Order: sequence, then C-alpha cells, then structure tokens
Amino acid sequence: MNNRLKDLRGERGWSQQLLADRLEVSRQSVNAIETGRYDPSLPLAFKIAELFELSIEAIFISPSKGEQA
Repeated sequence: MNNRLKDLRGERGWSQQLLADRLEVSRQSVNAIETGRYDPSLPLAFKIAELFELSIEAIFISPSKGEQA
C-alpha cells in the first residue's frame, strides 16, 4: 500500500527511530511501512493518523484507487 509516511516524517524532521519510538514499534517496522513492504494493522494505522493529526485516508492510499494527487 502506498503512503505518505516518509514525507510526513521528513516535514517534521523526525528520524525513523524517533517515529518508531513514538509509535512503540521498531525502526525496521517504520522502514517497512514507508517502503510499502508492510501494511500496518488497523490499530497502528489509527495511531499513525492520530500522531500526525490526519485521517488514515490522508496518509495511506488504497491500492484500488491508485495514486492520488
């Protein structure tokens, strides 16, 4: 699943480790989500959305909808 996590993290100047610490996951998990190798669980997706104060849909792009601008 495509997502904007790397861009959002970069806008805030956060490292992968800092984001991982805030989400209580490993840095490797953050990397895997950012690169699309791992889709987060629904509870983790909600936690990410709450941390960035955005909706899940504003961060994660449904594969059935393709790229959105």
